[in-house]
Amino acid sequence: MFIGMDPPKHDRLKALFQRGFTPKRIAEHEDEVRAIARRVLDRLDGRETCDVVDDIAQPTVSRVIGMFMGIPEEDDRSWAELMNAMLVFGDDEREAIRGKTIMEREIPLLFERCSKLIAERRENPTDDLTSVLVHAEVDGERLEDHEIVMGFFLLMAAGNDSTKATFSAAVMALTQHPEEKAKLLGDPSLIPSAVEEALRMFPAFGHFRRTATRDVELGGQQIKAGDKVCLWYPSSNRDESRFDDPDRFDVERNPEHQAFGAGGRHYCLGTALARLELRVLLEETLARYPDIALDGEPKWAASPFANQLTTLPVRLRGAG
Repeated sequence: MFIGMDPPKHDRLKALFQRGFTPKRIAEHEDEVRAIARRVLDRLDGRETCDVVDDIAQPTVSRVIGMFMGIPEEDDRSWAELMNAMLVFGDDEREAIRGKTIMEREIPLLFERCSKLIAERRENPTDDLTSVLVHAEVDGERLEDHEIVMGFFLLMAAGNDSTKATFSAAVMALTQHPEEKAKLLGDPSLIPSAVEEALRMFPAFGHFRRTATRDVELGGQQIKAGDKVCLWYPSSNRDESRFDDPDRFDVERNPEHQAFGAGGRHYCLGTALARLELRVLLEETLARYPDIALDGEPKWAASPFANQLTTLPVRLRGAG
């Protein structure tokens, strides 16, 4: 996957994928993203409680990335379960439930489906991202099939997990800090700021590794050229030298953060889509359920990499 590559191959591959994630292209899909969120919330009509992770976040983000990639809706669940199993490695409970079956049976099937989708788009181009990847060119070169398949998996992994993780954590924070939720209900124009604060406090992934290209001293620590450096985003996003009271959830903060990476060539290409989904999900959920409140103990995945809730039980309406 190009996420772990260096130039020049990284730059060629990312340029091809970037064609499908320009801010303009993403913004054109806001109505569709909002319609998906509303359909998912419609399924909760008549219910008093739900699990934000499984009942709101997962089905919404799965259908959004599925729509972008040209995947039929009936395949959303199988792709989501595959990505959950792959990303939340280290969580014995989830691996016991899903891991063996998915790894042994579904990965080959999904690779087969992906290859079939690529062949179909090569023969009959559409306007989805898979078609963009199949037909995009940079300097006269197109992606090879294995590059499309691995890129497809990368986009599906990020699309299924990252926004789900941050949205669920944002809802948790708002239920734990009702005064902050009240600010958003009173002034929905603060929701984009709340999105950035949720990204700062709850980045979907804990870390990535990079290699130092030169000797440097950082915070009193000597780093040599060639050393492997872990970029620990939950730490950098709560840097006391950059943020006042960094452990406080403040929807008016509108902070800079590193939830999408530390900038440069490896900056997340799905940034515009993630921000759109998070904003729309918060707008629609709060508009429909302004009294949403915790209804049990949130549970986090036991993972060295994925920073996400596995369950967030809530009561959708106030008592009485």
